[in-house]
Amino acid sequence: MKIWKSCKSVFYTVWCFALVVFASCSSDDSGGNNPRAIAPVANEASNVSFTSFRANWNSVFLSEEYRLDIATDEGFTSFVDGYQDLAINQLSQMVSGLIQDTDYFYRVRSVVQGVASENSNIITVKTSTEFPDDITLKSATENNFFVGVAVSETRTNLPAYDEVYTREFSSITAENDMKMASIFTGIDGSGNIIYDWSKVDGLIAYAEANNLNVHGHTLIWHRSLPQALENFAGTDQEFEDLIEQYITDVLTRYQGKINSWDVVNEAIDDDPNIQWRNTIFLQRMGVDYVEKCFAFARAADPNVKLFYNDYNMTFDATKRGKVLTLVDDLLLNDLIDGVGYQMHIDYNFPTKQQIQDATDDLVAKDVLIHFAELDVKVNAANDLTELTEERAIAQAQRVKEVVEIFNAIPQSKKYAITLWGLKDNDTWLIPENNGRPEWPLLFDASFNKKEAYQGFLEGL
Repeated sequence: MKIWKSCKSVFYTVWCFALVVFASCSSDDSGGNNPRAIAPVANEASNVSFTSFRANWNSVFLSEEYRLDIATDEGFTSFVDGYQDLAINQLSQMVSGLIQDTDYFYRVRSVVQGVASENSNIITVKTSTEFPDDITLKSATENNFFVGVAVSETRTNLPAYDEVYTREFSSITAENDMKMASIFTGIDGSGNIIYDWSKVDGLIAYAEANNLNVHGHTLIWHRSLPQALENFAGTDQEFEDLIEQYITDVLTRYQGKINSWDVVNEAIDDDPNIQWRNTIFLQRMGVDYVEKCFAFARAADPNVKLFYNDYNMTFDATKRGKVLTLVDDLLLNDLIDGVGYQMHIDYNFPTKQQIQDATDDLVAKDVLIHFAELDVKVNAANDLTELTEERAIAQAQRVKEVVEIFNAIPQSKKYAITLWGLKDNDTWLIPENNGRPEWPLLFDASFNKKEAYQGFLEGL
């Protein structure tokens, strides 16, 4: 009997509570804020980075959704685009597209029976100026694609360079040490090539010791000709035989050690009416010399990835079209694996859309994609005598755009992004070559990370 009375008491209590809830839910909510829509408690932001953070808040009983406001002022008169009264059905929201080192303010309301509560407390959050120290270019791109840098064998032996190379990069490319003029030093009395393997061997040993991918650059380039080959007096067939011997010897020696090669570099003419650049290779081997070189490379090492590499393809649609036709021809005989789009660009040219369009054209082909030789000029107009903060930020934005475009490529087609040098005073764009000062890379002359470094990370 006592148990029965106790059960009746519990039942009665639950029944009364249900009546109260039902009556409350059935009331007319047309007269302003619903008294049952309690304002949430906004919590401190998390995952704060350069351009994003996560807004957080507590749950409100019976809330159907929450409404988030984010502004650049505490009075909420200037809302962040897309974040005014934003409906959300969870207890946090990732907020992106922000400006680094900037104060933002957020508040949130709950919604019950279609009626919003009062605003919560206001949370202030400042976007970051620096990524955590343990994030590097290499760690940020791990298992996604190689991030590479142009190196020289001499610099790998310098502790300051070595520390950054091994910390930040997963791939290396020889800026000059693997070009023909560095390896092919002469022809002996029997007509055989004389080689100097010392620098390449040094780079391979360095890569193996530090678990770095090696991209070979480049087997054939008209601007890196050994004098013995430039002045070669033999027949055209003997010339071609030397080229086959050279490609075969290089790829055989480094089989399994160099994972990819730019077989031919910059063979397409800039004149829209001419297909091939008028080089010694064209003159002595014929109009099919590019295909011949790829065939020599494929025969020498069937497993190495073979690339064609060229410049201006991000904005010159005519030149790009000629390259893509070449790619189609090489694919017919399984002679090519990838294409390098050289990214020698300016902070304001070409447009992001042009780079995207060029990338889309290449994605349509069955090849790997390499954003090769990335540097971003900031002084094309020769209006700077030193790198300004404004121009450095613009450069960072351009690097971010390039990385965003590459990162969106289908995973199976990503190969690498390679920076064409480590720090600003190492660039090939020195005043003697360029006619003006430049600061085109991710590190300054003292190995310090620039805004462009941060832009790379943001692009991921």
